[in-house]
Amino acid sequence: MALSPSQRRYLRSLAHDLHPVILLGAKGATEAVVKELDLALSHHELVKVKLSGGDKEEREAQIDTLIQGTGAENVQQIGHIVVLFRRNEDDPRLALPR
Repeated sequence: MALSPSQRRYLRSLAHDLHPVILLGAKGATEAVVKELDLALSHHELVKVKLSGGDKEEREAQIDTLIQGTGAENVQQIGHIVVLFRRNEDDPRLALPR
């Protein structure tokens, strides 16, 4: 499910006041972190993740691992913070604009 620009803008506005739910440590995006993120996305749908230190390529690799492992969409990335969204098909919590 690709997000439209208006949907991304709406989700960015909702994510502004959120605090990071998942904090990546020195080991980066491990399988345990992906499972925990999967649970958080199932519960919240919109989640902020604070990436571990490192250069830009390392952060991009971490984001790719998280997205591929959970099937989420990258809404926004600023520095070490990334906002991910995945619709909960059973119990949707957020109403997206068209």
